[in-house]
Amino acid sequence: MGESGSGKTTSLRNLNSETTFYIDCDKKGLSWKGWRKQYNKENKNYLRTDDKDAVMEMLAKLNLDNGTLAGIQKRRGKNPEILSEKAQETLSKFNTVVIDTLNGIMVADEVRRMKEKGYDKWVDLAQCVWEILNYINAMRDDITVIVLCHSQTQKEDDGYTFTRIKTSGKKLDKLNIESKLTTVLYATANNGEYQFQTHAHNSTAKTPMGAIEEDTIPNDITIVLKALEDY
Repeated sequence: MGESGSGKTTSLRNLNSETTFYIDCDKKGLSWKGWRKQYNKENKNYLRTDDKDAVMEMLAKLNLDNGTLAGIQKRRGKNPEILSEKAQETLSKFNTVVIDTLNGIMVADEVRRMKEKGYDKWVDLAQCVWEILNYINAMRDDITVIVLCHSQTQKEDDGYTFTRIKTSGKKLDKLNIESKLTTVLYATANNGEYQFQTHAHNSTAKTPMGAIEEDTIPNDITIVLKALEDY
């Protein structure tokens, strides 16, 4: 999590694009030179969408989960399909999935339903985010999912500040997104130095106990993945 410009996307620059599938929910592209050669439709490792059902459909494909895939496609009004052996072979090579950003999905759903009145649309939004997070935790053990989120910092009257993942609507605040994630990194940028905060310090940053000892580390997600793999 982090503010815009804090280096969230750039921290992914050293991922292996041959085994990483990138879901670009902000539709802004990536933030380093040459990314278009790494992630594109021809390489079959890039999807640009902010539709929550399209994201779920892609996650089911990457998980080689024909049952969930068929259910999502039926919900989307599509004819259910079964992944062919060739498709499964192509998809099985991906061991890292990026969702950039979860907020892109939330905001897009909110804007599409702006004219709707009532409380139901907020319940639906909370349900879709919860469905994505729950499914991520049920995916194949050999897949790591990296979820990028914007952050929000709240300041109390006594001056105390606290930073957490930004959400759309009070219903999502109650869900406590961080509780569904094993690791939460807080991306910061100070005087041109980009870092990850790894432990709670007026924030919801966290890593498994003993996995990363330092409170701050360089802004490079591969360092984190290596530490978690060793752990």
